[in-house]
Amino acid sequence: MTLTWTLTLTRRTMQPLWWLLFLPWYGIAATERIVDTKPDAGLQITALQPGEYQRKVANHRKYLLYVPRSLNAGMKAGSKAGTAVPLVLFFHGGGGHMEQAAKAYGWRETAEREGFVLAFPNGSSAFPRSHLATWNAGHCCGYARDEQVDDIAYVKNVLQDIQAQLPINPQQIFASGMSNGGMLAHRLACEMADTFRAVAAVAGTDNTVQCQPSRAISVLHIHAQDDSHVLFQGGAGEDAFRDKSKVTDFTSVADTIKRWQQRLQLPANANRVLQQPGVYSDRWQSTDGRIQLQLVVTESGGHSWPGGKAVRGKQPSTAIDANTLIWQFFQAQLL
Repeated sequence: MTLTWTLTLTRRTMQPLWWLLFLPWYGIAATERIVDTKPDAGLQITALQPGEYQRKVANHRKYLLYVPRSLNAGMKAGSKAGTAVPLVLFFHGGGGHMEQAAKAYGWRETAEREGFVLAFPNGSSAFPRSHLATWNAGHCCGYARDEQVDDIAYVKNVLQDIQAQLPINPQQIFASGMSNGGMLAHRLACEMADTFRAVAAVAGTDNTVQCQPSRAISVLHIHAQDDSHVLFQGGAGEDAFRDKSKVTDFTSVADTIKRWQQRLQLPANANRVLQQPGVYSDRWQSTDGRIQLQLVVTESGGHSWPGGKAVRGKQPSTAIDANTLIWQFFQAQLL
């Protein structure tokens, strides 16, 4: 693949394209048609019809907002709580971007089926169109970490913009992400626990610098035992990254779960809630069952999205469908 720019490259943009190998699924995907574009950060949408919208917030950062047809058209902010709807934010992996995330993971179909609003934020990048983007999840990754990008402020701006357009239920705001995006989900659980009801990370462990949640929050972590990028036992895969200084010595899955078990003050022993060929799942929960920590481990699939598409010849695990499992976990927190 050849990337050709028509502008003068600065020293910053001459960084090695290490993130091309960040995820085995990554590729420049054609962007599907956007129904409407609202580029002005302060512009109000008085009757947001179903479709996909590109939005801009502070510091010229953007995101995609998807309103499923299964929700009533013409919803307005300020509606009564009974008509408020859930919101899921999905964070792409390192080297990805919002259009690629919207196309690659089947979340739009899940939103249509289940009836929730969906947003695809975009990470930071030194490259045009904000492609090859990363998130500042603490110790990782790349441009966003090195430039100390304030992704917490960005997420708050995205939420504020969405809530100004749609009647979002504040008790049903969730975050999920893949790889570096999953790492950001862990950071959001640490720093925005008062906003998110639950988070779910796939193939991205907890690599935060510090973590003091303002309240208990439910956390789901999904990981393949044979992940060759973010290794199950900890560390970065030997052949996965061209420049390891752009990532980190990733926290192991076991240490990630142990940290959350201690932060959430949950019992030391878990219950095995799923055991079938190719996958098992353990759950720790509070005495009243309101706070849950769940680990889902697939036997195979590598650094990919379970139930998703095969990428670069690597077949994701088919033992589970990550979208279904994640949404079920989110909904369980409302019982």
